Amino acid sequence: MSEAEALERLDRTAAVLAAAEEGERERVRAVHAVLWQGEFASLMESLGEEERERLIEQLTLLVGEFGNSDAPSGGALSGNTFHGPTAVQTGDHNRQENHFGSGG
Repeated sequence: MSEAEALERLDRTAAVLAAAEEGERERVRAVHAVLWQGEFASLMESLGEEERERLIEQLTLLVGEFGNSDAPSGGALSGNTFHGPTAVQTGDHNRQENHFGSGG
């Protein structure tokens, strides 16, 4: 994908996100995040090691500058011990129903 094509796709993504209704915004954002993850993965695979390292540095700076500081960080569990059925959920605006045992 050329730079012009990438910029055009970014503009389309921004327009779709801006037009999404509040109830659909998170789903639309998640769909576009997956699409862009694929694009970045393809780009990373096409680069040499030095270019890849330089891109990672630049992306890290962008995340620091434009990242959502209100977003929950991590989503990692550490130092926990689970015995038996366990359900863990992270993120905002999620719904989870768990049914353990023979009645589940």
